[in-house]
Amino acid sequence: MVGVDFDFARYVAYRRGMIEQRAREGGAYAYSGERKVRRTLGAARPVTLAIEATTRLWKSAAKDDLLAGATRATDQDVPRLYRAQHAASLSLACPAPPVYALPAESSIRAQAVGTDDDCTLLIGADVIDALTDRELVAVVGHELGHVQNNHVLYATALFYLQYSSALFVRWIVQPAVMTLQAWSRRAEITCDRAALIATRDLDATLSAMVKVALGPERAAETDVQEYLRELPKTQRGLSKYGELFRSYPYLPKRTQALELFAKSQFYRKLTGGEMGEALSAEDVDTQVADILSVF
Repeated sequence: MVGVDFDFARYVAYRRGMIEQRAREGGAYAYSGERKVRRTLGAARPVTLAIEATTRLWKSAAKDDLLAGATRATDQDVPRLYRAQHAASLSLACPAPPVYALPAESSIRAQAVGTDDDCTLLIGADVIDALTDRELVAVVGHELGHVQNNHVLYATALFYLQYSSALFVRWIVQPAVMTLQAWSRRAEITCDRAALIATRDLDATLSAMVKVALGPERAAETDVQEYLRELPKTQRGLSKYGELFRSYPYLPKRTQALELFAKSQFYRKLTGGEMGEALSAEDVDTQVADILSVF
């Protein structure tokens, strides 16, 4: 038998290098407020305990449970999703993990789950059917943004804390959920930017955002462009404190934040747009912080 030259320390260093490279690529567009909060998560004991439990759960049974009945996207099976995966991966310069279409009855619309080195993208079959090809690229790009920015462990911990809290020590759950929700609201801003970079099409990205937020049934009954025109008016009726218990910013905030990013020097340079009145990254993130402010 031919010997296999396998140096575990070298392999670990290689994997660490891949994760660090992803972080550098994502850092080019990531919302600075999200990165700042993420740096504090490792010091939050309830969060680290939740992540340890999530990692064990994922490696033991959770992955198989989530993928039961799912179909992996290939050029033969769910080809539209496969093409969207390929397009988003190229635009973001981020190798895509396996992408699966979930059965229509699944409650998951779009989710990146797993660990930093074993993650999976899940998209609901009814979501796929409700989206145009360009919108589907936006949704996959958003989830790939979580991968590129090394969000997956935190996002998975929050997912299981919210939907399988019985698996965790009771005193861990609420402090960890509140901490991770505060981070997640900011992480969504980063990944909305990834969606826009994937499509280079603001209208399609905003439309995808609305359709996923509303759900396929409501989206089918809604004139999305009219909904987007009316969306800023809905912000006045929203409870600011209610947002503290959400994993996503209110939709009007997300659309405003993404429209600001579309005016940034980074995005204008990426798409060959006019640079005259483009906003610096600092200006964009300062205005986004004001939009996201709960208090």
